[in-house]
This record gives sequence, structure tokens and C-alpha cells, in this order.
Amino acid sequence: MLTANPDGRALVVCESMFGNTRAVADAIADGLRSHVARVDVCTVAEAPSSLDGIDLVVVGGPTHAFSMSRTATREAATEQGSTAPTDIGVREWLGRLARPSTPTYGAAYTTRFRTWYAGRATRAISNRLRRLGCPVLATFDATVTGVRGPLAEGELDRARHWGAILATRLHIAAAAATS
Repeated sequence: MLTANPDGRALVVCESMFGNTRAVADAIADGLRSHVARVDVCTVAEAPSSLDGIDLVVVGGPTHAFSMSRTATREAATEQGSTAPTDIGVREWLGRLARPSTPTYGAAYTTRFRTWYAGRATRAISNRLRRLGCPVLATFDATVTGVRGPLAEGELDRARHWGAILATRLHIAAAAATS
């Protein structure tokens, strides 16, 4: 039976090329802080090598070529002015993680164009989290208006609201698991 401490720890991990996904991560964390005792935000390069002791991990990055970024798409972003590392992204970080020994819930978010053909990284992130044994509580897509951004109007408010909803879902899931 999966249980978690909803008053415990949430970690928001982000991969950001031009700062838009980081801004969304910070807004999500603000929403989570309304209901979760400890919320940390880090880049994927700073992310821990284990999810042990983390009750909720929220993982996000930009949608590149219909899914999570790859080395080649990060290099292409560098050519457009990104200063983000090209050697590690969400894909690689999740690929290195082992199944947590403590119960951990998951959530996924992405920044993407709002078109029918843009794809979304949230699907692949969610699948990887599930394979790690982290039930996914929700996903969130934030809209950018161009490759470098900016975020569409109102997206940071939506992200804060989603963070608060996510915290509530964590409480409900943890309570259901213990009953």
C-alpha cells in the first residue's frame, strides 16, 4: 500500500532553456507551499540522485520535438541563445533514478506551443515516473508564445493554482492510501 506524508516534502525539478519553464516551476512551488510543509525547486542538473524521503516529485521541462528534450534539441536551443546544460535533461535524470524506497507521488508539467501538432513532454515524463513506481497525480501544460517565450498571459497564475490543486490531490491520495 502506498502512503505518504502530505505535510512532508515536495521537490519541483525543472529543465529550462530560456527561463520560461523555471518560472512555471517557481509558480507551481508557490501553489504547493500553501499546503505542503517543505517545497524545494531545483534544476535537473542540481536534482538529487534519489527520490527517497520525497513525498511528491513534480518534474517538468520544455516540449522539444513532440516530447522530452534530447542532447540534439538542447544543442539546437543553445544555438538560439540558451545557456542551459546540453549534457543532462529530464530524460537523462529520470533514466538514472532507481525506484524510491519510500513512497513518492509524481506530477509532470511542460512548456509548449498550443497547437495540435506540438506534442507534449508530460506524457513521456508521466510514463517514466510510473515506471519508477511513482503514481502520477496530475499533469500541466503551460503555453509559450515562441521558441524563446514568453509565456502566454496568465500562465503563471494558472501554474500557481495548479500547484495548490496538486497539493490537495496529494493529501487526498495519501489519506485514501492509509484508509
